[in-house]
Amino acid sequence: GVRFARKSGLDAHKRVHTGEKPYKCDLCYVGFTQNCNLEVHKRLHTGEKPYSCEVCGAKFALCSYLKKHQILHTREKSYICDVCGVAFAQSSHLETHKKVCT
Repeated sequence: GVRFARKSGLDAHKRVHTGEKPYKCDLCYVGFTQNCNLEVHKRLHTGEKPYSCEVCGAKFALCSYLKKHQILHTREKSYICDVCGVAFAQSSHLETHKKVCT
């Protein structure tokens, strides 16, 4: 079995199996098994964005959002705007750009 250094760790682990989510967001009422996950979730409401991209400076509320964004900098940019020549890694981003490019 799994061992835990503290009873609180065991209690949190048990909630994964029981589905109990005692930590609720005051704004949207989403529940979480651990308070730390609630605190991360609250950033979506407050606008706090502690994670920033070293390449372009874009900021994100969650580390996972930053990691997804960083893929855009490393992928081949094969979608090119016919008007201004800016290149994009995703076709959807090129389509959005085309709406404002003059």
